[in-house]
Amino acid sequence: MKDLEKIKFEREKWLTWKNIVPMRNAIDNIQNIASRGYKYDCKDWFTVGNKSDLSDEEFDILTKNAKTLIPWRKGPFNICGLEIDSEWQSNMKYNLLRPYFNLTNKIVADVGCNNGYYMFRMLEDSPKKLVGFDPSAVFRTQFDFVNSFVKSDIIYEMLGVEHLELYPHKFDFIFMLGVLYHRSDPIATLKSLARSLNPDGEIIVDSFMIDGDDVVSLTPFDRYAMIPNIYFIPTVNCFKNWLNRAGFKDIEVLEITKTDSSEQRATAWSFECSLEDFLDSKDQNKTIEGYPAPKRVYLKAKRK
Repeated sequence: MKDLEKIKFEREKWLTWKNIVPMRNAIDNIQNIASRGYKYDCKDWFTVGNKSDLSDEEFDILTKNAKTLIPWRKGPFNICGLEIDSEWQSNMKYNLLRPYFNLTNKIVADVGCNNGYYMFRMLEDSPKKLVGFDPSAVFRTQFDFVNSFVKSDIIYEMLGVEHLELYPHKFDFIFMLGVLYHRSDPIATLKSLARSLNPDGEIIVDSFMIDGDDVVSLTPFDRYAMIPNIYFIPTVNCFKNWLNRAGFKDIEVLEITKTDSSEQRATAWSFECSLEDFLDSKDQNKTIEGYPAPKRVYLKAKRK
């Protein structure tokens, strides 16, 4: 426990890095606006307040400081009428998974939570406790910016999945979306999730996938769709086998989707390049490296 507290203390220092300080200043600059207290709405555009809540001058201040935090990768958000149109339309994934969970009065973790968009949406279920894990100082700052208006009791830890077992309590439900293929040992990672759950605790986890019935996995040579650190892209049967060997039962395939430009695209609030730049210009069914274009599979399972 002491080791975890030391890690957390050291990582808080990341918020003082030279490139992060202007972003943290943006939070200070909107405190007079954010301090009033606003109602929020867990819609596709996670919405806090209304445009009518601000004067024109205050809206300009809000816009200027929100732009300091570009790129916004997950969202979208609507803060007092300011539409932050993120690169990912994360509402599509959330709405896809929404029928498969009920978090009421549960202790919940979102591993790889980015700026907290999913957690803000999860507030509609009134979970007992909601903890996000992500080591990015940029994402933490975006979360703090939005939460300045929401004033939720969500806990944001600048930690990774490797710290989950060190946490002072276990969880009833864990989400880990967009993380597993970045781990060089997926079964060990899934075992950590299993050990971090309460008895009969559940997970929803996703991965890039390849088609086929064999229990095999693609290992990209270097990058996949220009994404670094992609280690394993399994078939569905391979993914299910990983979960079984990691200590899970009742493994259920929830959804399989192909990522397209309606879900991921460049906007004024993101990077200049996005999915369409990472696919083969002559064959959208392939990545720029020649691999099958991104498809995702979402699985749900219980701890054995």
